[in-house]
Amino acid sequence: MHFPVAGIDLNPFIPPVVGFLISVLTSMGGLSGAFLLLPFQMSVLGFVSPAVSPTNQIFNVIATPSGVYRYIREGRMVFPLAWIVIVGTLPGVIIGAFVRIKWLSDPKQFQLFVAVVLGYMAFRMVQDYLKKRKSKGGNGAEERFNKLVKEHSKKSEIAGEPLPRVKMIRFDIHTVEYDFYGERFTIPVIPMTLVSFFVGIIGGIYGIGGAAIIAPIYVSFFGLPIYTVAGATLLGNFATSIVGVGVYQYLARTSTTDLQIGPDWGLGILFGIGGVVGMYVGARLQKHLPAGFIKWVIISCILFLCGRYVISFFGI
Repeated sequence: MHFPVAGIDLNPFIPPVVGFLISVLTSMGGLSGAFLLLPFQMSVLGFVSPAVSPTNQIFNVIATPSGVYRYIREGRMVFPLAWIVIVGTLPGVIIGAFVRIKWLSDPKQFQLFVAVVLGYMAFRMVQDYLKKRKSKGGNGAEERFNKLVKEHSKKSEIAGEPLPRVKMIRFDIHTVEYDFYGERFTIPVIPMTLVSFFVGIIGGIYGIGGAAIIAPIYVSFFGLPIYTVAGATLLGNFATSIVGVGVYQYLARTSTTDLQIGPDWGLGILFGIGGVVGMYVGARLQKHLPAGFIKWVIISCILFLCGRYVISFFGI
């Protein structure tokens, strides 16, 4: 099958399989997989034009709604936090698209940018893992919630009982406050919106919604439990990816450059179909594999790609 925008001929079964495998792995670690899918498209398929970024975002648009639905159903969606993510990242994604086309259209320069982003993600994941090992768990609410989930999975007779749900206490232009498992968490709206804005720029350039970058920041610097952050960042990921695809499509129609800018819809949709199934399977498998093993597999993949792009850029 020929994919005209990517300029490649590929068996149509390969993208869904790759999307599935990547999503199974990364969803067990709480990530969508888009950050690994883009290097696959560049390094394996040879899809290196700016169009690879919005094609990657199509994957997010298709693959993430199932995860968003799960968090809403379980009562762990902090909608005000999701709005902060969306309001902050949307203008950043638009700026990021322009930066990608104007200053990072060269494949080697873009690969170095990708290496920097991947390096940061690996650093944050290692730091978070070591911090949890040292403290033997997260904050109190997160520990208790994790314990309750394990109890529910072991005792089938109580499996139908509802898990703790997020309870909103305050939501205004300055502060968001909510209760989770008996503990209150406060969100400073303006600082978190600014953080989201800068992450949106990175996400717009890379071709990811930014959830993989912003979630560790919310957990590490603002002290929020990951169980209440993941849903909001995933919803923000979905919304910003839609806008990102639209911006790149608009630029493709109005730009006078010879570069391929608009997404390859066929390729992105096929990746997304595999991603939907992979995210579901990964969520089901998560409790059967050690969390440390999952994280180190992901970190190893990230570091390998990061090192490869750095070596390629400097011609070592």
